[in-house]
Amino acid sequence: MSPVLPLPVTPADRATCAATDILRMVGEKWSVLVLAILADGGPYGFNQLDRTIEGLSRRILTRTLRALEADGLISRRQTPERVEYTVTDLGRSLLPLVVAVGEWAIENAPRIEAARQRGGSR
Repeated sequence: MSPVLPLPVTPADRATCAATDILRMVGEKWSVLVLAILADGGPYGFNQLDRTIEGLSRRILTRTLRALEADGLISRRQTPERVEYTVTDLGRSLLPLVVAVGEWAIENAPRIEAARQRGGSR
C-alpha cells in the first residue's frame, strides 16, 4: 500500500493541502452544527438560526455563515423580508462523511476514554 502522504511532510505541503483546510473547518466548534441544521430544515433566516443555537454569539454566527458561504457549503439569498441561508449540494455531500466520523467517535468513546485513563499520551 502506498503512503497516504509523501514523506517528509513540509510546511508548504501542509499549507497547500485541501484536506487540512477542510478538516480545520470541520473541527471548528460551530461549522458542522450550522451546516447540519441548515441541511435538516433550511432555509433559515439569520435570527431563526440565532434562536436555534444556544450559546453561539451573533458575531460568531456571522463569521461561521460567511466562512461556510465562502467555501460553497451554504448559499445566502436576500429576500424582501430577510436574508436566507440554505445548504448547497456541496455542503450536503460533506454531511455523511462528518456523520460517519461522529458515529465512529460515539462507538469508540469508551475505548478512547479507557486509553486516556491508562495514561496514553495526548
